[in-house]
Amino acid sequence: MAHITDIEVSLDEAQESQLRARGFSKINADLNKGARGNYIYLWYKKGSCPAVTGIQLTFIDQMSEGLIKAGYHKINKDLNAGAGGDFIYLWHYKGSSQFNIRILDLDVTVDAAHEAEKFKNGWESLACDLNRKAKGNWIYLWLKREKTTYICDITASAGFEGDSDLLNDGYIRLDEDTNRGGGGAYVFVWYRLTTDTKEAIRELQVSTSDADYQAFQSQGYTPVNQDLNQGTGGNPVFLWYKKDNCGKTPIMNVTVIANAAAKPVYERAGIEVIDKNLNTGNRGDVLYLRFKSQ
Repeated sequence: MAHITDIEVSLDEAQESQLRARGFSKINADLNKGARGNYIYLWYKKGSCPAVTGIQLTFIDQMSEGLIKAGYHKINKDLNAGAGGDFIYLWHYKGSSQFNIRILDLDVTVDAAHEAEKFKNGWESLACDLNRKAKGNWIYLWLKREKTTYICDITASAGFEGDSDLLNDGYIRLDEDTNRGGGGAYVFVWYRLTTDTKEAIRELQVSTSDADYQAFQSQGYTPVNQDLNQGTGGNPVFLWYKKDNCGKTPIMNVTVIANAAAKPVYERAGIEVIDKNLNTGNRGDVLYLRFKSQ
């Protein structure tokens, strides 16, 4: 089965012509839609050459350091070019460990209704809005892997010092700061994939108070030992999970929702959203975690 072997970005018509001549296929969704910047498009090639297995996005320079050390390739074209938002770059990787599952297809959504449809159909979402801080549509990149995958490990980090170790260990970073707009440290959630349902996480929860913390602890959840609100002055916020609940189906994917207005759209579509603001107690953006079980 053909898989994604190369990814590129065009910022103008001349670059589009060049990529078309090189055999790339275009995803016909403007990555700057609604933001009045350049017409920017994502392109890809499929074939039997080594497959792309990892894609990450960066919106500040420090996010790049671990990717460089881990061997990711940067496409040096700003996905927000001309729009005035954050400088956003796409990075991709061709890995061969047990956690690196080949990517068969890519797509882009420009509204919450299509996001919900993708999520329900098993597509994996990158967490960073490609229009981040440009005030256009909320635009997300999606990928479909060669095999059905489940989340087997989840963690979180503050700062960037250990990024390369996590990437080398097969973790995927959710490229949206859980402290977005709240000040404090840059904090990110990470997860790792498996094709084995026996290794899968089956429950996720978020605590935003001491009462929540004690309740999840008494119910046998395992905490991720990183305050997702670190340095903001807000409530301590922690992520919790369970693997051993046989009454629950395995979790296939998870992401951070930065567009709070999309929450009811997902809920109407039957997508699970943890109803706890990751920025509880500070003045940052309202953020949620959403996930899909099998």
